[in-house]
This record gives sequence, C-alpha cells and structure tokens, in this order.
Amino acid sequence: MRRVIALSAVLALLPLTWARTPIPALTDRFELGFTPVALPSPDRMAAHLGPFHLERIWELRSRTHRFGSYSALLIRPGGELLALSDSGNYLRFRAPGESQQDSGIGELPLSDDDSKSSRDVESATQDAAGTIWLGLEGRNAIFRMTPGLEVADLQVDRRVSPSSMRDWGVNTGPEAMTRLADGRFVLLREGFSPWSDRLHPAVVFAGDPTENPQAERFTFDGPAGFSPTDMVQLPDGRLLVLMRRLIWPMHQRFAGRIAIGDPKAIRAGQAWRVTEVAQLSSDLPVDNFEGLAVVPRADGQLTVWVISDDNYSPLQRTLLWKMRVDPADLP
Repeated sequence: MRRVIALSAVLALLPLTWARTPIPALTDRFELGFTPVALPSPDRMAAHLGPFHLERIWELRSRTHRFGSYSALLIRPGGELLALSDSGNYLRFRAPGESQQDSGIGELPLSDDDSKSSRDVESATQDAAGTIWLGLEGRNAIFRMTPGLEVADLQVDRRVSPSSMRDWGVNTGPEAMTRLADGRFVLLREGFSPWSDRLHPAVVFAGDPTENPQAERFTFDGPAGFSPTDMVQLPDGRLLVLMRRLIWPMHQRFAGRIAIGDPKAIRAGQAWRVTEVAQLSSDLPVDNFEGLAVVPRADGQLTVWVISDDNYSPLQRTLLWKMRVDPADLP
C-alpha cells in the first residue's frame, strides 16, 4: 500500500514538472519587460493608501545577470529613472509606455573588490547638476561620483566613512539619504536604536559630507517595527520617508509605510518625529520596497514612484508602483 501511495504521488507531480516553464538562461544582452499587475479594488486602496492614489503597478523583468536587487531610485535630469542595486549595478529606464531605446544596465566603478560589502549601495541622492552621492552599507561610507549626466561615465570622485556612522553595523547602515535644497544631507540608519522598535540613529551634515564629514546626530522616530529604506524631499521642503518591515521569513513577505516630516524640525540630540500617511499593507501587491522618487506634475500634484528589491530571489519580484498625491492632502 505504501508503494502504491508513493507511486501515485510521483505520478501526480509529473504533469506539474513537465508543465513548468523553463528558467531562461542569463545573458549580458539587455532587455527589459514591464508586466502589468492587477490593481486592488478601490476600497482596499483607499483604506490603506490614504491621500495616495495608486495608478499602475508593473513587474520589471530581464534575463541579464546584472538585473535586480534595487535599493535606491533617482529621477535623473531629463526624466530618466535610475535604479541602483546593492551589488553596485544600475538600471536606466524610462517610465513604462515610453520608448526604452536609450535604457540600459551597467556596473558602477565602486571598487576592484567584488565583495558585497565593497559594492553595497543602499541609498542615493543627487543635486540639480546631476552629481550623485551613494550611501554604502557594510562600509558605512558615502561616495561622491564625478559630475555628469551619463551614468556610464561616472567615477568615484571622493569618499568618506564618517565617524558619526562608524557604529551603524555591517547590515544595518545608511539605508536612506537625501540632499536637501539648502545643501544639508540627512542620513537614516536602517537598524534600530537599542531597546527600541521605532527609533533609528540618524545624522545631518551641514554640506557635502565627502568634503566636511562632521555631522550632528539625532534620532529618527517612525512607525513601530518599520525601518527606513529611502527618502526624498518634496518641492515644498517636506520629506517623504519610505519604510519596510519583514513580516514573514519563508518565503519572505513584507509590508511598508510612507511617512512625512519637516526637516526644519531636526534638532541635534533630539528625536525627529514623522507622521505615517500610507500603509503599503501585505494584502496589497507589495514586495521589499526600498526605492522612492517623486516627480512634480503640471497640475501641482506629484507622481510618486516606488521600486522593490528582489534580493535576486526567484520568490520575490521587482515591482514598480506609480502613485499620485496632492501635497495639499498631506499633513
């Protein structure tokens, strides 16, 4: 009887094995696909996203071995999206529906060492001229890239490992960074402060940290259980902060939050409290969201882009959300 049951189980699995789609071979030839993902019902979106309106979701796919694991997102001068990975790679692409003729993928010249700790880009920011600064986890360092609009031509210009970030850990470092319009730089640590599930060490630099690495320490106070993963300044000066929480380890399931705060309220040695404005709940099409970017619209509203880090895992996805929000509806 045991043999019959075992044989029956094997026979039942055979059709599934034969029907499985073959895994495509990885290649160096760049190709990028956008697969639409169905939107949740309007009631579910309104209940979770508050003032944010989710317009479209896509899953990004490519067979190149350098695709995926994106942990930061920038809107380059000219409107191109630039996603940066925690292995030192990048993806340049246009919004879905636009021509992808000039899109591409490549590797940032961060180090001759191929180890993850030498190439682990977790945060990024830029100025109006297109100069990019990168926050590297593991090193707890900040790299400034040479000025230029062509990503393929970027080189490391200056680098610094500030003493104020030295104790941020190997895998809990500068996960969110932004250059403010007044020239200051704000960085948030992914890891929590001791004995807390909502406080995170943070620093603010008076200017370019690669030129003046002296910083003031403060504490980021966000939604309980969530870690900051990216941050961007709105045209009115307020900061949107993307946050993420692992809620189930195998296979990994995530939830997210979006919070808002005024950087004018940052004080050395004090807690900077932000306000939660959206819940990227696990019952929505979410993954490990780590990249956030904002584009002003002609009507005064904002387009908000969010991208996920798939950790190079076949069980996760590179999702791209497109939302809109009216700044007047934000607290």
